Amino acid sequence: MKSIKNAVLFVAALFLSINAEAQTTKDIVDVAAGSKKHTTLVQAIKAAGLVNTLKSQGPFTVFAPTNKAFRKLPAGTLDNLLKPENKAKLAGILTYHVVAGNLDKKAVLEAIKAGGGMATLTTVAGGKLKATVVKRKIILTDEKGGKATVKASNLTASNGVIHVIDSVLMPKN
Repeated sequence: MKSIKNAVLFVAALFLSINAEAQTTKDIVDVAAGSKKHTTLVQAIKAAGLVNTLKSQGPFTVFAPTNKAFRKLPAGTLDNLLKPENKAKLAGILTYHVVAGNLDKKAVLEAIKAGGGMATLTTVAGGKLKATVVKRKIILTDEKGGKATVKASNLTASNGVIHVIDSVLMPKN
């Protein structure tokens, strides 16, 4: 009986290690494209011409809004942003969700602690996000005062990490 239990544990450990390896061979775009909750984000990344950027070496930390987060935007906003003439504005909003480097949840929490309860993250768009902890959840505040809660952390990719958020963050301009 003990040998059967050990065999089951070995197979489970092997499966988990293979699954983890498979996940980390996918880049940020591939990981997002594999999520049914991020189809709008992937559509926006394509429309903004950011696929190659987010497939590059990185590393990047991406705060990825869900489809539901995009639906919170005022009516018509997303459709307007997806128009070819608004490509630059869409790219600016999306890159506002990206920070250079590989900031897993632990690194974000350490930065918040080191900052006395708040960390300021500089996005690749050049804007600032403020990170705090409220009721044991990481909260991001954008430059317009909008807030997003990190719902899932540490989705690893070959070129960085993704944190799932429940709202779209907006830069000043």
